[in-house]
Amino acid sequence: MSDSEIIDQTILFVKETLINAEGGHDWFHIQRVYNNSLLIAKDESADILVVGLGALLHDIADAKFNNGDETIAPKMAKEFLNSIHVPKQTIKHVVQIIANCSYKNSLDKADKPFESIELSIIKDADRLDAIGAIGIARAFNYGGFKNRKLYDPNIAPNLNLTKEEYKNSTAPTINHFYEKLLLLKDTLETNTGKKLAAKRHQFMMNYLEQFYGEWSGKPGF
Repeated sequence: MSDSEIIDQTILFVKETLINAEGGHDWFHIQRVYNNSLLIAKDESADILVVGLGALLHDIADAKFNNGDETIAPKMAKEFLNSIHVPKQTIKHVVQIIANCSYKNSLDKADKPFESIELSIIKDADRLDAIGAIGIARAFNYGGFKNRKLYDPNIAPNLNLTKEEYKNSTAPTINHFYEKLLLLKDTLETNTGKKLAAKRHQFMMNYLEQFYGEWSGKPGF
């Protein structure tokens, strides 16, 4: 099977698997991450098949929708890739990417994460989709899915979340900007990712200014 056929089979598998997924973690999220991964990879020396497969499968079974179980996604990806006879070394790399892609894993200082340029590309693409206009939409979509408050001035953001605190947080959606979204710009690792993140970060800052102005009823908002 050619690389393009492997990618086509993987796209079909992901679309079928995520057909009923929450709107911020559905096929269209995967598609955006996949496209941005390929865009970033143009300026890097990377294995394009690994980049494509890692991007397509990175959220195949997000732990937050599977009772916090972080083992399901790597296992599903490995079983699928084996079923279409992807080379073992490629499978191993993709599984490592899936296991280390999530932002929450960076909060566990005890972790010694796997590193590769392909992982950096996919992490950057995934984090780009968590900021800017799309990131704002996804944040409020997930907040609604979890029935969280939009904002509560009496609940301050926790700026020093541990991995477990992050996973179990029930804070208002606006807090999520300070606890994650506004921090992402400085975590990107590729030059292309950093350039794209700067504009999206500024959009979020402008949005928050508008939000607080409307919330407080200031003249002009």
